[in-house]
Amino acid sequence: MRIGVDLGGSKIEAVVLDDAGIIRGHTRVATPRAGGYEAITAAIATLVAHLEAQVQIRCTIGIGTPGAISHTTGAIKNSNTTCLNGRPLQQDLEQLLGRPIRLENDANCLALSEARDGAARDHGCVFAVILGTGVGGGLVINKTLWSGRQRIAGEWGHNTLDPQGPDCYCGHRGCVETLLSGPGLVADYQKHGGDRTLDAPALVAAARKGEPLAAASLHRYGERLGRALSVVVNILDPDIIVLGGGLSTVPEIYAQGRRALAAWAFTDDCVTPIVPAAHGPASGVRGAAHLW
Repeated sequence: MRIGVDLGGSKIEAVVLDDAGIIRGHTRVATPRAGGYEAITAAIATLVAHLEAQVQIRCTIGIGTPGAISHTTGAIKNSNTTCLNGRPLQQDLEQLLGRPIRLENDANCLALSEARDGAARDHGCVFAVILGTGVGGGLVINKTLWSGRQRIAGEWGHNTLDPQGPDCYCGHRGCVETLLSGPGLVADYQKHGGDRTLDAPALVAAARKGEPLAAASLHRYGERLGRALSVVVNILDPDIIVLGGGLSTVPEIYAQGRRALAAWAFTDDCVTPIVPAAHGPASGVRGAAHLW
């Protein structure tokens, strides 16, 4: 039995997978961001204890988290859950849980899950994207995770898409994340005079009803998605691109994203498939379990 934990910006989810990849237990809680680092690690330990009580066996544990482990310090870097940055998350969780754990970037876990037994199972080079509270990416080659020398492979969310764009927590401006995350979509809508009470799902619903400002924002989103992915295609030319996260469930972004990708990629016949994650919101947590 393997436990996978997906440490997200808004929720912490955990599952138990058996050897056949079947989920034998599942639990989730809201991420206690207000309580800071200690509250988050305590919540993870509680979820693990709950699942092990369900299955009555001690499990291996894999954890997907925003950010990555610094080779220099051993601490978390680049996390948009900023209270994790500079903290030795893996060591602290190993002490708290009383065993070795494996910890990887959450988008890497998504990519691993979809490459192993999801939408990209028949492909060699897989690029997977999270479009949610933040934006991340992961790379799997021949079903093996490639995290890179600095463990930042796939971090397209912090490439600059618009140098005059919004400020990013990373210290730069106009990062892909500032424009293609859920909050980025909402901010674009509000910038152009949209209803300030709408969140991303409500904005998408308004666009489908023909509300002009919402429809325009969703169109810009698809254009930006394709343009941002064209950089990935020009460098990696992956066999397939898999989208996960809340915004990956919006069908409208695929058609516009594919058109924009074809327009911006350095080829006359861009045929790179862009598909939703087969395991949907469970991809990240399943990938974390697959780390063992």
